[in-house]
Amino acid sequence: MTLYDTNQLHVSGFLKDDPVKSHVAYGEEFLSFDIMCRRLSGTYDQLPVLAPAGMAGALRAGANYGIMGQLRSYNEYSETGTHLRLKIFAKKIMEVQKTDLNTVILEGHVCKDPVYRITPFGREIADLLLAVNRAYGKSDYIPIIVWGKNARFARQLKTGQKIRIEGRFQSRVYEKTLDEGKAEKRMAYEVSACAIYMVL
Repeated sequence: MTLYDTNQLHVSGFLKDDPVKSHVAYGEEFLSFDIMCRRLSGTYDQLPVLAPAGMAGALRAGANYGIMGQLRSYNEYSETGTHLRLKIFAKKIMEVQKTDLNTVILEGHVCKDPVYRITPFGREIADLLLAVNRAYGKSDYIPIIVWGKNARFARQLKTGQKIRIEGRFQSRVYEKTLDEGKAEKRMAYEVSACAIYMVL
C-alpha cells in the first residue's frame, strides 16, 4: 500500500455556492467551497472542500461534480481556542450525473483509547481518533464514529494500534452552549465507519 492509498476519498454531489478564495501557499492559490452529498435517507451532508484555483476556478454553484482526493485536518485558531477542522483536499474534480457517492478509506494509528457508550435508544457507539500519515512527515487526525458490532470491536483497540477504516465522510449539526447560556448551532465533521480492520 502506498502512502496515498492510506487516505482515499471519493464523493459526488452539487456545489452549494461558487468557490471562494481560501489562501495562497507556496505561490499557489487555493479555493474553498461546500459540496452537498445525498445520503440514502434523502438528507444531505454539507462537506467542505479545498482545491487549487486552477482546478476549481471554473466550477459553478448548483452543478454536479465528483471529487477524488484525501481527508485533511487543520488546526483553526480562534478566541475560544484551537479547533480541529476537517476538509476534503481535492486531487481531481469532474462533472458527473450521480450525486450520492461517498466513500472513504483510511489507514492509520489509533491516537487515544476509544470511547464506547450506549445511546438512550440502546445503540452501541464508539469514538476513535485516527492519525493518518502523509508526505513530508505530516499527519492528519481524523475523528471516526463506529456503530453496533463494529463499536464492540473498536472498544478493545488501544492507543498506537494500526487499523483500516472504510466508511463515509459526513456532517452533523449540534448545539454548543456558550458561557452566557446561549445555544449556538455548529457543524461537526467525522467519518462514519461501516467496516474496521486490524492491520499487522
